[in-house]
Amino acid sequence: MNDTAGVGRRSRGGGGGAARRAERTAVRQEFTRFIERNIPNLDILNEEALAIIEANAETVLEEIGVSFVDNPAALARWREAGADVKGERVRLPKGLARKLCATAPAMFTQHARNPDRNVVIGGKGLVLAPVYGPPFVRDAEGGRRYATIEDFRNFVKLGQMSKWLHHSGGTVCEPTDVAVNKRHLDMLHAHMTLADKPYMGSVTERSRCVDSVEMSKILFGADFVDQNTVMTSLININSPLTFDPIMMDALEVYASANQACIISPFIVGGAMAPVTVAGTLTQVLAEVLAGVAYSQLIRPGAPVIFGAFVTSIDMNSGAPTFGTPEAAQITLGAGQLARRLGLPYRSAGAFCGSKLPDAQAAYESANSLNIGLLSGVNFMLHACGWLEGGLVSSYEKYIMDADQLGVMHRLAAGIDMSANGQAMDALREVGPGGHFLGCDHTQANFKNAFWRTDLLDYKPFETWEEEGARDTVALAGVRVKKMLGDYQAPDLDPGLAEALSDYVARKKAAVPDAFV
Repeated sequence: MNDTAGVGRRSRGGGGGAARRAERTAVRQEFTRFIERNIPNLDILNEEALAIIEANAETVLEEIGVSFVDNPAALARWREAGADVKGERVRLPKGLARKLCATAPAMFTQHARNPDRNVVIGGKGLVLAPVYGPPFVRDAEGGRRYATIEDFRNFVKLGQMSKWLHHSGGTVCEPTDVAVNKRHLDMLHAHMTLADKPYMGSVTERSRCVDSVEMSKILFGADFVDQNTVMTSLININSPLTFDPIMMDALEVYASANQACIISPFIVGGAMAPVTVAGTLTQVLAEVLAGVAYSQLIRPGAPVIFGAFVTSIDMNSGAPTFGTPEAAQITLGAGQLARRLGLPYRSAGAFCGSKLPDAQAAYESANSLNIGLLSGVNFMLHACGWLEGGLVSSYEKYIMDADQLGVMHRLAAGIDMSANGQAMDALREVGPGGHFLGCDHTQANFKNAFWRTDLLDYKPFETWEEEGARDTVALAGVRVKKMLGDYQAPDLDPGLAEALSDYVARKKAAVPDAFV
């Protein structure tokens, strides 16, 4: 179901023609509900292949094991749970990890401060979130540069204004002009005040995770946060088979607070995993099993997501590659493994290795986005804005990608087989040799019959040339300025706004700036 509602409308003028003109030109902010698929998933592995990979993953956990580095408390938990712990290596008897994973929910609701923006993660749902993590930004006017907090706030505003995005995301870019030990406060404050969609918490240090929880308690109330999920956070596994203390600190804080974690191996095939698809899937499953099982040792029933960030490597340059057939096969196969484990699935995104929002970026991103839809992904991080292998958040590509997410909504809806969808009345009315433009069925359906872009140019050549012969990047740049100009902050209770600002100010004043 993809109901779209317009809110935040500004009107001006009086009645009659003035009112109609005002209606046409007024700012209209639209939001689209998260995707619920009415199409089947594409299963690439047969039952025999799935059984082999699952058995191999259990063998990896039992014979090779995983390392929990610099984390004596985690080793103690594993030992108590029945694992074989020698040094920092943890070996799990066959079946132990899967048994522990059984308490993790198959789906959960992440609440937004505006309940109309709540999302359900799992099942047939697909939640789209923007790019995460780049230290650089790029736009057509300023080129490539280090990101600032102003850029961060701009991307949050674009996300709030983008009707096909369901989630505000997390580190949409890294604001390098704010101290490392304080920037998480400004980033969370931006998500909480400039948007009313769900958001992600900080994961870069334990105290920053605690701040994320505490700020969420201010926004939602402490009791609500304890009993409901209001944050999703990204926990990357240091592949191969290593769980580092910073990520485990974050997992422990969020799981204990009943907040969702994406347990996501960070795979570069040929460097951090085997070069073969089956071998990589075996490693991905082993790492996810161990990570999800550990989350359930912290708090049984804590919400988690089966993550798989997968790319391959260019064997000539060593650079990561995106939109490749091997990555597609792994994304599809991991989706099957996640569904068999009964967990929500995170993968895919608008991935590309291109330096510019050009044809390479479009091809690679389209490949990855479409595979994500077909593989049954439930939470898609990096759905728009990703450039240069994840080093850059691009303003123009954000807009280009977000426009294409509308195509995914329409594809996922499936084919309408109602009486209206069958269109027999139109076929009878027009008959042989006629045309359908003026028939009653067309008149009743033309507004919503076809997906319509907010960006791409379909005008005649002469009109396009008269308007400046603008390419897609130029059109996207114009739309960036329009969306930021039209932006209106969602309503927030003044008392909550003051409490959040006060928390940020007190925490930032309590310690000196640190840029390492």
